[in-house]
Amino acid sequence: MAKRISVDTRRELVRAIGERYRSGAVDDKARILDEFVAVTGYHRKHSIRVLNSVTAEAVTARPPRLRLYDEAVREGLIILWEAADRICGKRLKALLPVLVPALERHGHLTLEAGMREKLFAVSASTIDRLLAAARQNLDGRRSRASSKLAVRRAIPIRTFGDWHDPLPGFMEADLVSHGGENVAGSFAHTLTLTDIASGWTECVALAVKEGALIVEALTRLRTTMPFPLRGFDTDNGSEFINETVLAYCKAERIEFTRGRPHRKNDQAWVEQKNGAVVRRLVGHRRLEGIAAADALARLYTSSRLFVNFFQPSFKLAEKKREGSRVSKRYHAPETPCARLLQSASVPDAMKERLRAVALTLDPLRLLDEIRTVQHLLAGLAAGATPHVVPHRDGELDQFLKSLATAWHDGEVRPTHRSEPKPRRDWRTRKDPFVDVWPRILGWLESEPDRTATELLLRLQAEHPGSFPVTLLRTLQRRLNLWRRAAARKLVFTSGTAATALDVTDSN
Repeated sequence: MAKRISVDTRRELVRAIGERYRSGAVDDKARILDEFVAVTGYHRKHSIRVLNSVTAEAVTARPPRLRLYDEAVREGLIILWEAADRICGKRLKALLPVLVPALERHGHLTLEAGMREKLFAVSASTIDRLLAAARQNLDGRRSRASSKLAVRRAIPIRTFGDWHDPLPGFMEADLVSHGGENVAGSFAHTLTLTDIASGWTECVALAVKEGALIVEALTRLRTTMPFPLRGFDTDNGSEFINETVLAYCKAERIEFTRGRPHRKNDQAWVEQKNGAVVRRLVGHRRLEGIAAADALARLYTSSRLFVNFFQPSFKLAEKKREGSRVSKRYHAPETPCARLLQSASVPDAMKERLRAVALTLDPLRLLDEIRTVQHLLAGLAAGATPHVVPHRDGELDQFLKSLATAWHDGEVRPTHRSEPKPRRDWRTRKDPFVDVWPRILGWLESEPDRTATELLLRLQAEHPGSFPVTLLRTLQRRLNLWRRAAARKLVFTSGTAATALDVTDSN
């Protein structure tokens, strides 16, 4: 019976009997409430709240919120999210002022004024909400780090709480093994170093685990890092805690410290980068031989620029413990390069070099090179014959177009899946609209604003008994797919026939 009266009639009914209900006795209230529920169809608890309200505004329907960020904004965020290697909303919010100009500078992105303002105004939580559907198909994989410790009493211990606020150049180091599930034999490793002050991260590929290779890697890194190596903090692994590394640090006046055994949080800065950088790029499969180490070196050549210039990271500002509760406060996300540019200890000449390098970097080309080498690493891990993959110096049209729809296929990193997951192209049930779909398409072409309910009513009128109301949801899904495919026909902008987001390649 609730469907036979309008909303306005229900409001009038509340005004008519509300006062009598509030002033009536208990038995009278029960009788009035029974009649009110039967007439309006309201839930009994909701009816009590409505009748007890003083004014009739309590039953006034809440006007729907205006949608500020439309589908064009969501599609634009998806492209920027993919170009930033799928980082979280808070980090993407901090990156947008850097990423959008970089893509525009290289001719990959063209935004209208209104779209640009919306992208810069959207909050981090709204970014996560708009990207929720795109993230739904992604499979997360927890990182795992090897724990091989050895104690050397000659090297002083430094805990996580002893860092305070160091200058750029005090770095934590760790070795990530690429042995897969079988740690027997020889396999490649990654030496990861993270600067405490800025989060600047360097990765070096090692064919084997050896203390002499650690010294050689440090010697090379000191010539390319934007700051001098002042401190070297490691775990208790034998590849670090040995006479070769200790003698090198003493000779070069590098402060050499180590964490406590079985306390991995003492190297929390670099341990976080092991998962966020190394495992995110390389995965967990076994890589062995010179070819694998060479491919890793090529991967880290591009990733060091992508991570340090285009990947904002969080930095712990304060940590408090109250009983069993630990509360943490973080600085706003920033890229390592941005932190170095703000540091007073970095010389102005080095800051100018960093700015000059940032202007020449194309984040999309770096990401394309990373994906290319990840394909090579996935093949090597699967036992494919080593081969040289040429650098992608040509057009980026195909890669750029794939960013808008890559989330449909789930995981895009070849190093994180054993084989590409095929898209399902069959139905588990017979399509109820297969015979009438051409007829529906004709209706949509002439009247694209028709709703699924209206289309279903037309079908029921033409084919009585063939299309029950239970098929409404199926028709709604089909209608949504059609509108996504015909999106370009349904979007109109003032003064131009272009879509709200025009992405082109400068090449």
